[in-house]
Amino acid sequence: MAELSVIIITKNEAANMRDCLASVAFADEIIVVDSGSSDGTVEICRESGAKVFVHSDWPGFGPQKNRALSYASHDWVFSIDADERVTPELEAQLKAAMRGEYDGYFVPRLSQFCGTFIRHCGWYPDYVLRLFQKSHARFSDDAVHEQVILNGSSSRLSRPLLHYTYLNRADVERKTLQYAMAGAQQSFARGKRAHVWDALPRGGWAFVRTYLLRAGFLDGAAGFNIARMNARTTYLKYRQLKELCSNKTPL
Repeated sequence: MAELSVIIITKNEAANMRDCLASVAFADEIIVVDSGSSDGTVEICRESGAKVFVHSDWPGFGPQKNRALSYASHDWVFSIDADERVTPELEAQLKAAMRGEYDGYFVPRLSQFCGTFIRHCGWYPDYVLRLFQKSHARFSDDAVHEQVILNGSSSRLSRPLLHYTYLNRADVERKTLQYAMAGAQQSFARGKRAHVWDALPRGGWAFVRTYLLRAGFLDGAAGFNIARMNARTTYLKYRQLKELCSNKTPL
C-alpha cells in the first residue's frame, strides 16, 4: 500500500495542534515546519511523534510549504493547516485515492466562521489540491494564497476537509490585517500599483460580490459579517498598496 507523508507549517498553533495531529494520525509520517513558535507548539508536535524542523525566518506561505515538502520521505503527500481537520470519512477517501490512477486530488473544504459552517459567500465547496504525488508537484512561491502546482492528472474527492478558521472577533481582526498587509506586499512585488481612489470602490465591490453575487445572504448574519470582513480586507489592502507605492510605511 502507498505510504503517506502529511506536511504542516506552524507558528504559535498550540491551541490547534493536538486536534489537527490526531485527525491525521493515520499517516505514515507527519512533517512540521515551524517558524519560531513560543507557545509550546513545537513540544506538542514532538510529543505526538511528528518530525519537527524549525526555521526562524519567514519566507512566505509558498516557500515555507516547499520547505516542508522537501522533508517528506514518501511520494504521496497531504498538506494540511493547523486549523483544519480530516474526518474519518475523508480519511477513507484519501486512502482509496492513493490507490487510484491520478497524480493529485482536490478536496472540498468546509469552513467555519465564528461558530457557523459557511456554505455560500464563495467559501464552499472551495476545492483545494491537498493530496498529491511529490514527484509531480510543488507549491507556488506566492507569499500568500499559495497553490499546489501539479504536473499531472487530477480528480476530486467528495468528503470535506473541516476548516476552523476565524474563531472570534479578535481572530477576524488579526487575520484581516494580516491578509491585507500580505496581499499589498505581494501585489507591490508583482509591479501592481494603486491610486488614492482605488480602496473605497474596491472594498465596496468586495462586499457586493460576497453578499449578493455569491449568495452570502443565505448564510444569515455570518454571511453579512464575512462580506463586511472581505470589504475591509480589500479596502486596507489597497490603502497599504498605495502607501507602498508612495514609499511610505504601510498602516
